[in-house]
Amino acid sequence: MLGPALVAGVAYLDPGNVASNMTAGARYGYLLVWVVVLANVMAWLIQYLSAKLGVVTGQSLPQLLGTRIRRRPARIAFWLQAELVAMATDIAEVIGGAVALNLLFDLPLVVGGLITGLVSIGLLAVQSRRGPRTFEFVIIGLLVVIAVGFSVGVLIAPPDAAGVLSGLVPRFTDADSVLLAASILGATIMPHAIYAHSALARDRWAGVVRTDGAPGQDANAETPLASPNRDERRSVAELQRHSTDDQHRSTDEITTAAVRPLSTDRLLRATRWDVSIAMIIAGTVNLCILLLAAANLAGVPGTDSLEGAYRAIADGIGPVVATLFAVGLLASGLASTSVGAYAGAEIMQGLLRIRLPMIARRLITLIPAIAILALGFDPTRSLVISQVVLSFGIPFALIPLVWLTSRPTLLGRWSNRRTTTAAGILAAVFLIGLNATLLALLLSGPS
Repeated sequence: MLGPALVAGVAYLDPGNVASNMTAGARYGYLLVWVVVLANVMAWLIQYLSAKLGVVTGQSLPQLLGTRIRRRPARIAFWLQAELVAMATDIAEVIGGAVALNLLFDLPLVVGGLITGLVSIGLLAVQSRRGPRTFEFVIIGLLVVIAVGFSVGVLIAPPDAAGVLSGLVPRFTDADSVLLAASILGATIMPHAIYAHSALARDRWAGVVRTDGAPGQDANAETPLASPNRDERRSVAELQRHSTDDQHRSTDEITTAAVRPLSTDRLLRATRWDVSIAMIIAGTVNLCILLLAAANLAGVPGTDSLEGAYRAIADGIGPVVATLFAVGLLASGLASTSVGAYAGAEIMQGLLRIRLPMIARRLITLIPAIAILALGFDPTRSLVISQVVLSFGIPFALIPLVWLTSRPTLLGRWSNRRTTTAAGILAAVFLIGLNATLLALLLSGPS
């Protein structure tokens, strides 16, 4: 019954995470350990709420928003910011794959970016032709490679325990440390993962017969904020029909668990385990990346870039560890760009009711990343800035998620408890406050 959260969890281990955590550790040592820990605690809550929304309602977050935002211009505006977030994600993932191929095989960055994009198309073909379960197995296999590649270095060259403990005390030193904190949060709590997880949970349990009612019954009972007109209702019906066709593409992909009637309570218990395992893996690996840099790269010139970190790891710890690091980076780029493309397609389909072929979308979203590589921008700096863009997109996904999951008319008895809703609101306030502080510091100039 595990899988959807592990796939969504790959978003927490993308090249943007690697760049942000590696840069934070190399530049500030253990200072921002507390940000990584806090980000993963918040991520557990957020990803569980997203998965619960998909399990209980049988719809994704973009689908629910697409039927509840009154005006089409407002839907388009919401889609534009979500699409910008998805493109920022794609830039980070393609650049990361390109850098990894350059480190491993000395390929030009543009060529590496194109190869990363083409491989991601193959992975998306697996999802569309073989179904969600096979896609999960492939992504989880890459997740294992990522975990090994980024964790071995910490075992060989462990960090200072006192330094790690000191890093758990929340503090900043300058504007750049706030920038990196926002980057770590944007790379960890990724908006597209919030959108994607609800869709992954929906698709995974589409064939399950519920002992306590089919998913979507409670969702249909609520009066939307805006009743769609006749054309919009026809578009929604067509979208749902296509979505059902996609979900039931192959009965061979329906698992034994999906054939048996199951209760929503049992599915949610499995989802909590799924999310917990995924977040423990993601949080541990992210922490290992920062600790590796803090223990071995702090103060070493040039190690705030992926290329410099790779060379420093090879010189200081050994070429085997450096190679594993590069392999982990490559697996990270390949896996996360596939999940990002899946999320982008769901965002467009749910909000605009437009079904763009996945390959066409993949080719379009490759353009900005390839352009950045071709123009010679610093890859690591581009990765960090892309994660800052992601952090500004978090409230637009998180606030509607907390609001929808708190509504008994939508989720029935599975709606949030007051403490859960309060925790979600606190997370949103913290993230919005951090972004406002970051913007003020950037506008005021260097400290």
